[in-house]
Amino acid sequence: MKLANPLPFGLLIALGLGSAQAAEDLPAPIRMVESKGARVIGQFDAPDGLKGYAAEYEGQAMALYLTADGKHVLSGRLFDAQGNDLSREPLERLVFAPMAKEMWAKMASSTWIADGKADAPRIVYVFTDPNCPYCTMFWQQARPWVESGKVQLRHVMVGIIKPDSLAKAATLLADADPAKALHDHELAGKSSPLKATSRIPEALQQKLDANMTLADQMGVNATPSIFYLNDKGRMEQVQGAPRPEQLEQILGGS
Repeated sequence: MKLANPLPFGLLIALGLGSAQAAEDLPAPIRMVESKGARVIGQFDAPDGLKGYAAEYEGQAMALYLTADGKHVLSGRLFDAQGNDLSREPLERLVFAPMAKEMWAKMASSTWIADGKADAPRIVYVFTDPNCPYCTMFWQQARPWVESGKVQLRHVMVGIIKPDSLAKAATLLADADPAKALHDHELAGKSSPLKATSRIPEALQQKLDANMTLADQMGVNATPSIFYLNDKGRMEQVQGAPRPEQLEQILGGS
């Protein structure tokens, strides 16, 4: 359960990044690559007469390089003599950054329970299952940051561990004070009296279904699944309870 995976950047199709250029405007070799399933998102400068194109293929970012004669295309990473990856910055700018912005917006519009002050300078999204002991562990780990007002955790409620997980998530969300209900549940740990509701209202079921769809799109396969912005503003992910040395990366320095 304690996994530390990189952000699943193979979600371009699900999150709707579009092509920056019409197919008819592209050189023939690039159109050929598109005909095989790739999707060109943008163009960038490359050395020695090459023209660079940022693309997506089967959910993965890829760099394409058109030769100076316009007749051939190379695919892969381009390195200089010092070992610098010249493909990294264009793919980050044209593919990864827009996708991360889209993912962040989707989480913001999902159904979540706030844990911490609304004006906290740092926001962290957590896909949380009410039956998940590692979610409780992370909740406990985060207390110093949350209680000091530095971080607001936004628990995107899902149900993946046990058959009654989704119904328990519904109980929390339907409470008159969801934030307090979640706080009391996590504080009690294994002794929590939280009960699964016997009937989930249709409107709430739709919200929970949307959370589950979002979790699937974002590659969530364990809880907690934590999404945060690093010091460079790039979104990163940790699945499972983070190691102690990861806490400052996720929640910010003291």
